[in-house]
Amino acid sequence: MTKPLKVDEIRELFLSYFEKKNHKRFKSFPLVPEDDPTLLFVNAGMVPFKKYFLGVEKPPAKRATSCQKCLRVSGKHNDLEQVGYTSRHHTFFEMLGNFSFGDYFKKEAIEFAWEFVTDYLKLPKERLYVSVHEKDEEAYKIWRDVIGVPEERILKLGDEDNFWQMGDVGPCGYSSEIYYDRGEEYEGDERLLEIWNLVFMEFNRDEKGNLTPLPQKNIDTGMGLERIASVLQGTKTNYEIDNIFPLIQFGEKLAGVKYGKDFKTDVALRVIADHLRALTFAIGDGVLPSNEGRGYVIRKILRRALRYGYKLGIDKPFLHKGVDLVVDLMKGAYPELELQREFIKGIVRSEEERFLRTLKAGIELVEKAIERAKREGRDFLTGKEVFKIYDTYGFPVDLIDEIAAEHGLRVDYAEFERELERQREEARKHFKVETKKVKPVYQRAKELGLTSEFVGYTHLVVETPVKALIKGEEIVDILHEGEEGEIILERSPF
Repeated sequence: MTKPLKVDEIRELFLSYFEKKNHKRFKSFPLVPEDDPTLLFVNAGMVPFKKYFLGVEKPPAKRATSCQKCLRVSGKHNDLEQVGYTSRHHTFFEMLGNFSFGDYFKKEAIEFAWEFVTDYLKLPKERLYVSVHEKDEEAYKIWRDVIGVPEERILKLGDEDNFWQMGDVGPCGYSSEIYYDRGEEYEGDERLLEIWNLVFMEFNRDEKGNLTPLPQKNIDTGMGLERIASVLQGTKTNYEIDNIFPLIQFGEKLAGVKYGKDFKTDVALRVIADHLRALTFAIGDGVLPSNEGRGYVIRKILRRALRYGYKLGIDKPFLHKGVDLVVDLMKGAYPELELQREFIKGIVRSEEERFLRTLKAGIELVEKAIERAKREGRDFLTGKEVFKIYDTYGFPVDLIDEIAAEHGLRVDYAEFERELERQREEARKHFKVETKKVKPVYQRAKELGLTSEFVGYTHLVVETPVKALIKGEEIVDILHEGEEGEIILERSPF
């Protein structure tokens, strides 16, 4: 019996297959979209090619293939709350795709997909089903007459399942999906698993909802690498595949627990495994934890992972150690991770230490508030008590909300916002602008070009020459032992 393909082998098999079909291979683009303010992160394989689909730029090739890093944590495609609780949701994942910009269309896209899954991945044809849009007779006939899929295994579905659109207006079209039947031991969605989505961009939708044919017809396909690996490796969930399960084992060892014995334990271990991947890749792509935008999302992911670790009894910084494992598992496909290893670990460690100081106290207060709500017969936490926990300990409201939801409670956000606004109003009343004069010696140093370049976004440790010494109000050449002074460095990470 042949060994099942590993994730790295599946990725390479896909990309090399489409290269043989005259597709240009593209490296994964960074997780931060280029020139696209509508997205916080790249959340699908087609995102970096959007400008070619829209005709804004001429593509470097008519055919393309890629394995794209993706992060789904905000907006319409937000999988964060499901992660850990289901067998297939992830924040970070890899998307295999092949694309045509005005070159081939439905027939070739379907033929390529079928050949790859049956001849290269060796999936048995009798276990494959396909779906088409109920109005897409062209795709239906290709599957039935050209490919030879029996009619009883072609599902005709509506807009919800088989119609794709970029937005309310603009390019859109029917789609067709390939499903794998995992067998009678699985039920519902877990049995018939969607493995590949083929999108046929053939229409333009106007403000009135009218569809007109596009002058250039495009193909956009997507196959989740983790999902197809799960099928090929015969795992129950995506979390047991060869490049994720070692992260589950990492959590098991730290917490002294066993995966597969208890649902709550499994949830926590899956959250830690998933979030470690997201943190490593996002920080590696330059997204640093902060209180706004992308940085806040990354901070939220890190804190969520810490809380689930805490639920397993891990009360010391541990995520930075898991970064090493992610890098080791993924550096074959993403060699840049090796160069960023220490930087990513340093950022994660710093965030962990800061948040763990407030985590225990915050959780205890939230649990007391939950007990009080249940005792009083409320199905919510009051905005006042939530605000007090947030204001006193800096404990994130979204984490309070998540903990409350686990107990069937909600947060009274209307009252919370009123409390927040009341505090802002008080602060405005007492706010006084203080101006601080710059010391003349600093002004002199600036005029002489004796300034320091901040490099803390990319380096935690640097070797750098000393540019100047300051003693009191003077720039000096030397500081003697026991004297106090200041140093101006050429570059500084702090």
